[in-house]
Amino acid sequence: MPSPQQARAQASAITSGKTAPEVEASPTSRLRELFDGPHLSPGQRRIAQYLIENITEAAFLSITDLAERVGVSQPSVTRFAGAVGFSGYPALRERLQSIALGTLAGGGPAEVNRSNELQAAVDAEIGNLENLRRDFADPDQVIDVGRRLSRSAPLTVLGLRISASLAEYFAYAARRLHPDVRLVTRGGSVAYDALLQSREAGGTWVLAFSMPRHAQETLTAVRVARGAGLKVALVTDLSLGELADACDVVFSTGTGSRLVFDSYAAPGLMAAALLQAMTDAGPERVQARLEEYEQIADQHQFFLRD
Repeated sequence: MPSPQQARAQASAITSGKTAPEVEASPTSRLRELFDGPHLSPGQRRIAQYLIENITEAAFLSITDLAERVGVSQPSVTRFAGAVGFSGYPALRERLQSIALGTLAGGGPAEVNRSNELQAAVDAEIGNLENLRRDFADPDQVIDVGRRLSRSAPLTVLGLRISASLAEYFAYAARRLHPDVRLVTRGGSVAYDALLQSREAGGTWVLAFSMPRHAQETLTAVRVARGAGLKVALVTDLSLGELADACDVVFSTGTGSRLVFDSYAAPGLMAAALLQAMTDAGPERVQARLEEYEQIADQHQFFLRD
């Protein structure tokens, strides 16, 4: 029995673009649309992939039989049904049966899917960016938080486990704009010490990044920050919950979930937007800092010449 990570890898295997285009029946596309919306864990994607590949049979299985076929527990199937927007497995099975009966009856025209898995992943990210573009139609909250982050001295940036890369990107750029940026990428008591010291030094805000799978230690660190009197702005995915409830401001964006590991085009752009807002909060001060940095970079030859 493959692990959930192996199953996810198999489900998103890259096929050669030189092969003949795959003809995919419309019921399969309907299932993909149904399961692509929410963010699913690797184990839940395993259930989704089994349903997509075996719809005509799987739609009529009991929850016990489905769990046994996929190799998961019955509660996992129930949680999966909730994750894709149904009240429980019976409601999900009713929808699956309507799709399966359409397949058996030959209903609906066949459609040609000419994209491979990599192209499908790009398409999903384009959708996330389009949603973010609509959110940016009203940029007031981004502008306001950027101003507040700019005024927090020190400014703490928190990102644990897989979210560390986004935090490191933001902190690296923010140091060009801000005189005291403190990066926290280790959890536990190390994070607590850094957060408490930041508050004692006069800091007022923390910018936290949390991407799936959300770490318990991130929630604990946010609670420590709030308890110390720090405000917390969170950049996260669309699966809002306990972590989002613990923060003062939340920026939620879609993440790419079509491949084995998630991609973060929209969260990365959100981070860049907050950096821009920090820049706009004090353009003269920021310009002076950037010019000073460029002089130092030229003097010590930090970068290759174009």
